Amino acid sequence: MNDKRQTAVDIVRRLKDAGHESYLVGGCVRDELRGVTPCDFDIATNARPDEVETIFSHTIGVGKSFGVMLVLEQGSKFEVATFRADAEYTDGRRPASVTFSTARADSERRDFTVNGLFLNPATGEVHDWVSGEADLAKRILRTIGNPSERFGEDRLRLLRAVRFAAQLDFEIEPATWAAVQTHAAAITEVSVERIRDELLKLFRPPHAARGLDLLRDSGLLAQVLPEMVDTIGSEQSPEFHPEGDVYNHIRLMLESMNNDAPAELPWTILLHDIAKPATAAVGEDGRIHNYGHDKLGAKMAGVILERLRFPRKQIDAIVFTVLKHMNLAAAPKMRKAKLRRMLLRPTFALELEQHRIDCLGSHRKSDIYDFLCAEQAALADQPALIEPLVKGTDLIELGIKPGPKMGKLLNEIRDQQLAETITTHAEAIALAKEKTAQ
Repeated sequence: MNDKRQTAVDIVRRLKDAGHESYLVGGCVRDELRGVTPCDFDIATNARPDEVETIFSHTIGVGKSFGVMLVLEQGSKFEVATFRADAEYTDGRRPASVTFSTARADSERRDFTVNGLFLNPATGEVHDWVSGEADLAKRILRTIGNPSERFGEDRLRLLRAVRFAAQLDFEIEPATWAAVQTHAAAITEVSVERIRDELLKLFRPPHAARGLDLLRDSGLLAQVLPEMVDTIGSEQSPEFHPEGDVYNHIRLMLESMNNDAPAELPWTILLHDIAKPATAAVGEDGRIHNYGHDKLGAKMAGVILERLRFPRKQIDAIVFTVLKHMNLAAAPKMRKAKLRRMLLRPTFALELEQHRIDCLGSHRKSDIYDFLCAEQAALADQPALIEPLVKGTDLIELGIKPGPKMGKLLNEIRDQQLAETITTHAEAIALAKEKTAQ
């Protein structure tokens, strides 16, 4: 038993010792029954929020009026929710009010059958009032009760249906799937932050490619990432892209991600060719060209990521990688200084992985990637090149005033250092004096 599960079980036990009914619920039960170790553990109980506060020393009332408390134990947070039945949903997000109720009623108001299972960890007994175990065995995702009603209660469930189906590798039950397609346009009623958080989970490996396909087929893609729709059927030159249209190129790249891919990588993949449809043209050579798609794509990526309220640091890294994704192909012809500047960019690890997967999703040639890896290893063996030989403060001591001229001089000295024309601080100072004397 892992430490986090043991802590969750202890919370259940302490609630029971205080005279309350209590279970592990939802995704953690679903995953354990699938043989997968859960990341998080949620608990449901008939204890009221005030009683939960009395039993545990460290709590946060994140949704106290709805019966939801966070219990902080052993450095982790556990959601402890009072059994409830929901009143009518009026905003497509949350009920107007709740009534504290029974375990069965609490199970029946949840989203999907496989998420409506309750587990008594002391006995191993599973309480299943919604036929979740049968759907789990058949690998089917089905809403609890009428799908249109479930999706009307919380519009985000439309996106969660796609995410769970991709993440669990389940089929969506026909009536549930039809309801997703029918109500897809309603996803725009959900806040962009909630949509973004679901998309972040959806586009994680190894299920990202299927997630994209389900978004497309459900009609949700046109609502949450409308710019992506134009990539469907946007043809490319078969000489460089035997895989077909831009959409297929992107989905093949998503399929090629490693499971430990950085968080930004799915988004550089999704957005690196987002401007190809807008820049497509047939040249005199009969080939399809997309001149300038990197620059336009970077602008489009920035708009999309800002719309989804991504953190600024992530926006900058993704947009820069989109902007530069064509540059790496020219690496073998670059001057040594320019190449090494590229290798030292803060985003280079992301750019390199983007390039590797770009190749896997098209012509599958790895010569540029292999070259860059070799150059990166060679640079790592020369730590003296990593830090500049001189900084602005050194030039100020020489009487050089801060400004464009100083910046230009620092760049020139840095280039000569990276080209190994100069190798010491003294040589760099001598060069600075020579240049300012001219």
